[in-house]
Amino acid sequence: MFNIVLVEPEIPANTGNIARTCAVTGCSLHLVEPLGFSIEDKYLKRAGLDYWSLLDIHLYKNLAEFLQGKDPRFLFLATKKGSKSYSEINFPKGAYFLFGKETHGLPDSLLQTYPQQCLRIPMQEGVRSLNLSNSVAIFVYEALRQHHFSGLV
Repeated sequence: MFNIVLVEPEIPANTGNIARTCAVTGCSLHLVEPLGFSIEDKYLKRAGLDYWSLLDIHLYKNLAEFLQGKDPRFLFLATKKGSKSYSEINFPKGAYFLFGKETHGLPDSLLQTYPQQCLRIPMQEGVRSLNLSNSVAIFVYEALRQHHFSGLV
């Protein structure tokens, strides 16, 4: 029903945890290279162990390849620079939630291209960010809640 997009993820354990979230919620996982690890990485597999066979996973050489043909109305960019909270949006089925690399977030050029699609998770001022896998779970479960957890038990 939803798509999680990790743009140049760096930490295998985060990606493994996100893969697990995708598996239990039925979300597709999209990985945009370069990755900071091999998808064969033992830490990646350990975090998502027993769930890899359940994943609908897609790999892209770069962000341009991922964006090709995507309807911008279905793109939602997670960033602390967003002017709106994720909870203010009604997410359509098939939405893509984009998350940037752990150390830098999403590229500024992408945020400038889709300013109305930039969403934040409210936090205390002066705190850098939440863990990437926690941020993904917040977005996914809000979107699922809006659709009455369709397909989940």
